[in-house]
Amino acid sequence: MSDLPQEAFRRADETPDEEFYRTPRLVTHIDDRAIAAVTQLYREFFPSGGSVLDLMSSWISHLPEDVRYGRVVGLGMNEVELRNNPRLDEYVVQNLNENVRLPFGDAEFDGVGICVSIDYLTRPVEVLREVGRILKVGAPAVISFSNRCFPDKAVAIWHQLDDQGHMRLVEGYLREANNFANIRSLDRSPRRMFSDPLYAVIGEST
Repeated sequence: MSDLPQEAFRRADETPDEEFYRTPRLVTHIDDRAIAAVTQLYREFFPSGGSVLDLMSSWISHLPEDVRYGRVVGLGMNEVELRNNPRLDEYVVQNLNENVRLPFGDAEFDGVGICVSIDYLTRPVEVLREVGRILKVGAPAVISFSNRCFPDKAVAIWHQLDDQGHMRLVEGYLREANNFANIRSLDRSPRRMFSDPLYAVIGEST
C-alpha cells in the first residue's frame, strides 16, 4: 500500500518462496468448523455454474460439495498439492510475489477465493488489482483468513495487527486496488470455544 513503508511487507524468511513450498503439505491449516465457515461463504457468494478461481490454492478448495461450477481453476505454488485437488478442472503454478500478472483474460471469472493466504503476499494491492481485472463486473473476491499462519512467511504488518486490524488492512488493499466496490468485512468465526476464528473481506469487481 502506498501509505505503508516497504519494510511492512518484509518476511522473517526471505529465501525464495519456491524453496519453502517445494515440499507438499497435504494438511488443512484451519480446523473443521472454520473450514465449514469458508465453505458457507463460497456457497453464498459464488454462483452455481459459474467460473471460479481458487487463488493461492492447495490440495483442497473448500467449495461446497453439492454445488456444481462450470469451471474451477487453481493457482498455487506446489504442483503436487494442486494435482491432488479433486475440485480443480485446471491449475497454474505461479509465485505471485515474483509475478503478479494473472494468466487469464479480462472478466473471465464469476468469483475468486483467497483462503488463509492473503498474509503471504508482498505485493497484495497489485495482485488484487489483477483479481479485479479477471472478475466480471459485480463478481466477488472472497478473502478469508484466521489467526493461523506460517509466521516466517507472513509479512511484517500482519504480525503487528490484531484480527480487527487484519480486516481493516485487507479492506485497504481492495480500496487501493481501485477496481472494487461494496467492500465489507465479515466475522464468520464459529461460535464455539476452541475453534479457529474465521474472518472475511468481500469486494465486488467494478
